[in-house]
Amino acid sequence: MIPTTMRALEQTTLTGPSAMRLRANAPVPAPGPGEILIRVTAAGLNFADVMQTYGTYHGGPNAPYLAGFEAAGEIVALGAGVTGLAAGARVLGTGYGAFAEYMVLPAATAMPVPAGWTGEQALGLVLNWATALAAVRPLGRLAAGETVLIHAAAGGVGQAAVTMAKHYGATVIAVASADKHDRVRALGADQVIDGRHADIAAEVRRLTGGAGADLVLESTGGATFGASLAAARRVTGRVVVYGTAGGEAAVTNWELVFAHQVQVIGLHIGVLAQSAPSIYGELMAELSALRAAGVLAPGEPTVYELADGPKALAELEARTTVGKLALRP
Repeated sequence: MIPTTMRALEQTTLTGPSAMRLRANAPVPAPGPGEILIRVTAAGLNFADVMQTYGTYHGGPNAPYLAGFEAAGEIVALGAGVTGLAAGARVLGTGYGAFAEYMVLPAATAMPVPAGWTGEQALGLVLNWATALAAVRPLGRLAAGETVLIHAAAGGVGQAAVTMAKHYGATVIAVASADKHDRVRALGADQVIDGRHADIAAEVRRLTGGAGADLVLESTGGATFGASLAAARRVTGRVVVYGTAGGEAAVTNWELVFAHQVQVIGLHIGVLAQSAPSIYGELMAELSALRAAGVLAPGEPTVYELADGPKALAELEARTTVGKLALRP
């Protein structure tokens, strides 16, 4: 039987993670047409959650709101018109209100939790791994023998990107803070740069004999954005931008003509799924193939209890975390 109320984390004001509170009596949502209701077994934390607590995530809800975008769980109810899914099935997906005991998901984008995996292990498939694969393959057009520069390589998307880039035959230059270098090297990174102290562009030029990186995966923004453009190979270098963790940054038409003759590509996995469904479908099929081949292994997230969500987001914001983070309702 589905209860009428649940425990959930509510963002009370747009002033950061410290304004998030645990509610004991939040209403359980009802699935609308084309939606499913899941009992959440694990929720994923992403930098987008941090941004949303400040109101800087484009298109996000206004406060107060139930927090969280990503969750895995068991289907407990189907909305009108939903076919191909049944109560009891384990799925994961994205929507709003993931940091709770129950959550509504769009049925069309929900994917099954792989057999033998827990919900916690599957977190990241629809966001981190899909984003990394989109950046590396259809948008980044990475080819064997090329060099890729990966920012925030110790994070959820970064670790997935390092693993994939090595699988597809690239030389990987990873950027991470010094205390995370061993973790990134263990994933296969060929070189690791200290993002807090090194001149990233100069180091990449040195490591590539002056040529620059064929592909740059840019999730940092802010002051680092210019270094990413400068680190890319002239003319044929691609810079795929999928994050703004360090703040906004700009590039002018003058710079693209006279300073940074590179290809700049924007990526938002949700927009890709909606606007290019054929590419997204191919992406999901390739993810399944990678999983079947053992390239994509069950995740090992750091798990927090639901009440510790604000603490986990604060640590993510401070960049003291490594890999995927999860909440257990």
